[in-house]
Amino acid sequence: MELITVALEDMLNHYDKRIRPGYGGEPVDVQLNLNIRSLGPISEMDMAFTMDCYFRQVWTDPRLAMGTTYSNSTKSDEFIQLSIKILERIWYPDTVFYNGMKSYLHTITTPNRFIRIYRDGKILFSQRLTVRANCKMELRKYPLDEQNCPLHIGSFAYSTKDVTYLWRHENPVEMPKDMRLSQFDLLETPFNYTSVNFFKGAWHTVLSVDFRLSRHLGYFLINVYVPCCLLVILSWVAFWINREATADRIALGTMTVLTMTFLGLESRSDLPRVSYTTALDIYIAMAFCFVLATMVQFAAVHNYTKHGYGEPLPPPPESHGTGDEEDEEHEKLLPTRRPGTRTARLKRQRAHRGHSHTNGGHHFSRASMKRAASKVWRSLTRLSKKKQEEDQTNSVSKIDRAARILFPFTFFLFNVLYCLIYYLL
Repeated sequence: MELITVALEDMLNHYDKRIRPGYGGEPVDVQLNLNIRSLGPISEMDMAFTMDCYFRQVWTDPRLAMGTTYSNSTKSDEFIQLSIKILERIWYPDTVFYNGMKSYLHTITTPNRFIRIYRDGKILFSQRLTVRANCKMELRKYPLDEQNCPLHIGSFAYSTKDVTYLWRHENPVEMPKDMRLSQFDLLETPFNYTSVNFFKGAWHTVLSVDFRLSRHLGYFLINVYVPCCLLVILSWVAFWINREATADRIALGTMTVLTMTFLGLESRSDLPRVSYTTALDIYIAMAFCFVLATMVQFAAVHNYTKHGYGEPLPPPPESHGTGDEEDEEHEKLLPTRRPGTRTARLKRQRAHRGHSHTNGGHHFSRASMKRAASKVWRSLTRLSKKKQEEDQTNSVSKIDRAARILFPFTFFLFNVLYCLIYYLL
């Protein structure tokens, strides 16, 4: 114990933490390693993702190499486990996340960080961080999309002349095998090394790791796609409702249109106000057009093919009397112009009948023939109207019959094209 204390005091006695190791010579190589514990949530509204990880940095500082006394008394592969208070007295890299937003260090119950110093001056600095980083998402295929969320790491002040960053050779990005995301599948995590010219002539090393994510479709199938399909199918019930049932068909169409409108507004609440349409917007808009088309179809049926009022009218009362009796009743209702007129007319009619009978009973007066023809014509007209009403009342429109086949086929074709364009391609 005394040897360790003496060695530390010897190392830190003339140590200046303001100067990087090897100042004026080769840049310091800092190796990074990420051990990711959890990933998420991933927010489309904020265009950001959150991750919990162990962030490890390894570099070599020759000024912290152990003396010969400590090296001879211990094993060659041993290290000194020190308190984080040592960070106040030594130099360490000013590593930052370039696209970070609200990152913080875990401090419960104590700051989650440790430091180890090996005998050759190599330093391992590890800390547990929750990093919230910016992720520019392209949502044109939402929710059938794949996203690439990068994390950029580098030095805040040191250029490549002083500090260079490298990924650790073995397992630079470690992921737990049992990690599951609620909304995405993690496809892969490629990493790369680049240099960026932040200022004129000041190139900075930038290490990047990309989290390539594929969105789960189950949530949207249950909450958006299946309800939209059911509403469209429900609107087709109007094709089997009698065309004279105007109130029923209008009520069904209005209900489906309002429900589709509410569903479209609700699905947009979790998305940012982007200036382009997403795949989900297109599907909801097309479903809304199908529902609205059923209302337009009924308007065409109502305007061009509707007859009657749903129930056949009762037939007009038929008189069972003869033509002479009708004439006599009609003459009774006429006003009497002068006395004796009606008696004289009846006498003339009886004399005319007697004259006709004396000629063999084969000739009728012209008035009798007109009355008989008029009765036959009225009977034929009533029968024709009655048959026409029975044929047209509660009959099925040809437009409805065509819509029963055309609408389902068109909607099925639209779904096939939608899957081919946004899901398979």
